[in-house]
Amino acid sequence: MDVKLIIAIVQDQDVNRLLEKLLDNGIGATKLASTGGFLKVGSTTLLIGVENHQVEEVLGYLRETCKARKQLVTPLAAVGRSISAFIPQPVEVKVGGATVFIIDVERFEKV
Repeated sequence: MDVKLIIAIVQDQDVNRLLEKLLDNGIGATKLASTGGFLKVGSTTLLIGVENHQVEEVLGYLRETCKARKQLVTPLAAVGRSISAFIPQPVEVKVGGATVFIIDVERFEKV
């Protein structure tokens, strides 16, 4: 059996829809809490083990439920810079979507 491990990092606001979609289609996932780097927003890392022929199906669910969107943030002074580098106006940044890693699994057992 050719098995893949899909590691998907998604925003918290997208994860419930994604998990519902996966479970409705008989695909299990392990949910791990994590935190994003740039905005320090909540994110979730999902570990999804599937057979090779299911990879595109899972990627389709990710594309369907984890949409990128724009968000306004007020940044602080840049690290290592003076307060003159402070930008008082909100800046629009892209958030959401998913970061996905697909890894070959050498051995898989359920005990």
